[in-house]
Amino acid sequence: MSVVIVTGSAGLIGSETVKFFHEKGFDVVGVDNDMRQYFFGAEASTKWNTEQLKAALPRFTPESVDIRDEAGINALFAKYGSEIALIVHTAAQPSHDWAAREPLTDFTVNANGTLVLLEATRKFAPEAVFVFTSTNKVYGDAPNELPLIETETRWEVDPSHAYAEHGIDETMSIDQCKHSLFGASKVAADVLVQEYGRYFGMKTAVFRGGCLTGPAHSGAELHGFLAYLIKCVVTGRPYTIFGYKGKQVRDNIHSFDLVNAFWHFFQAPKPGSVYNMGGSRFSNISMLEAIAKTEALTGNTLTYTLSDQNRAGDHIWYVSDIRRFRADYPDWEYKFDMDTILKEMVEATIERNR
Repeated sequence: MSVVIVTGSAGLIGSETVKFFHEKGFDVVGVDNDMRQYFFGAEASTKWNTEQLKAALPRFTPESVDIRDEAGINALFAKYGSEIALIVHTAAQPSHDWAAREPLTDFTVNANGTLVLLEATRKFAPEAVFVFTSTNKVYGDAPNELPLIETETRWEVDPSHAYAEHGIDETMSIDQCKHSLFGASKVAADVLVQEYGRYFGMKTAVFRGGCLTGPAHSGAELHGFLAYLIKCVVTGRPYTIFGYKGKQVRDNIHSFDLVNAFWHFFQAPKPGSVYNMGGSRFSNISMLEAIAKTEALTGNTLTYTLSDQNRAGDHIWYVSDIRRFRADYPDWEYKFDMDTILKEMVEATIERNR
């Protein structure tokens, strides 16, 4: 028996990982205590997703363990031991704004929780692959120093700049910039995962995600811009755009495409690897463009307010350069482009709100 442990198993990437590896024939243990409800309120609860996974997947076992609970995590890892083939760590406090409300909670979940999981892996399953979903926020607001050009619907990088053609690569500094407290806690986790790969020789990988999205996203105002935007368009709820004239750009990668990248790494791991992973130039969109496309798909009109105040440390333009991952895993390809992602998310949101 081979076991995959997925933290944050009821979340967007976690649940996609559960389904993907269950289909590959693995027994999957999900670690999720629905802290998303604590972070963002009842509407962001992921309990519904855990129930769906339990009903649909016979080899899925959910465990309501807090990743900060060293004794609880150790007991879980000791139970499966050398049967553990892979750990996919997606659990996190994911919001800039929320982190400033409770910095200790944010840091202990994101940094300490990651350390607890790495140590449990080293003690009980040292040969297992450890995949961590980091974030482009480890680069702080450094991307905002790029030479940007304003167009009618978006900001873009000056075509003469090195990042213009393919996006931002892993050589961008993560130092001496404003990260938000969330970004800082994810930096700590990111470096820990690298270090366990480089220092202990463990099969670790860091995936620095752009906007990770898909129909299973429990979007809230403080996290999951595309999912929350679509929810507002579908339900008629008013929406607020924070700063940058609504022209801020994000690259969006579907949860399936990201998890498929995990699968490729799992089959041929390169210890201590770091990859920028997002929609790249293949799949990116501005807020204004996303609103227009979602309105066209639904036939609804969004009522929105444009605030002059941007979120602290937020990016004006971010597109991932994924060429490092592609060089290591040339057989990996995207399945979902931006239009397909939006269509699927709109249909799922309409169904959920019937």
